[in-house]
Amino acid sequence: MPDHIAPQLIIDGTLYTLLIFSVLTWTLILFKIWQFSKNNVYNRRFSNAFWDAADLTTAKALPDTIVRGPQARIANKGFTWLDGIQQAAGKHLKYRGEPEQLLEQTLLVQMQKETRLTETGLTMLASIGSTAPFVGLFGTVLGIMHAMHEITESGSTSLDVVAGPIGDALVATAIGIAVAVPAVLAYNFLLRHVKQQRTDLENFVAGFIHTAFTSDTQR
Repeated sequence: MPDHIAPQLIIDGTLYTLLIFSVLTWTLILFKIWQFSKNNVYNRRFSNAFWDAADLTTAKALPDTIVRGPQARIANKGFTWLDGIQQAAGKHLKYRGEPEQLLEQTLLVQMQKETRLTETGLTMLASIGSTAPFVGLFGTVLGIMHAMHEITESGSTSLDVVAGPIGDALVATAIGIAVAVPAVLAYNFLLRHVKQQRTDLENFVAGFIHTAFTSDTQR
């Protein structure tokens, strides 16, 4: 290690990096739990009101206090598309083709946007979970190198002299693991909820399309 680089400064930088990782991890965990909880409440409330409506016209007129969340935004996209195709009467290319397939594509595009919103932050958690142990190990290696250098200069190899600096160096690895474990657990937990919400949205899209064209047929 070059003499002009202070080893303790690099070790401290490693520990501060792990501290930042830890703050980011818990901030993301709390935010994602809040986001999923909010979406679940909104989706459940809107879904109950939507499927209890007599028809799509009634569902479209639901109050703003209920029309919130991913499913509501997908439904609004569908209502906008249905209104547009009735007014366009084949004047625009985006309305040319099989109406059912065009509506499905429109709803799926919106569903993908909602899914990306719920996936925000998961990549960061996965990255922290995979790199934090190595950052800690990097700090430990530097700490041991620094300790060995000081031990060599002191000229003593007794256990009292060796154990202290090396034990301090191993703290970085322990902190790295302590940061990584919550990140990995949270990533797996949240990823499961992302998949579950995506399945719920897919079911809602299928139900919306079926209802839209069943209503058209009955009319």
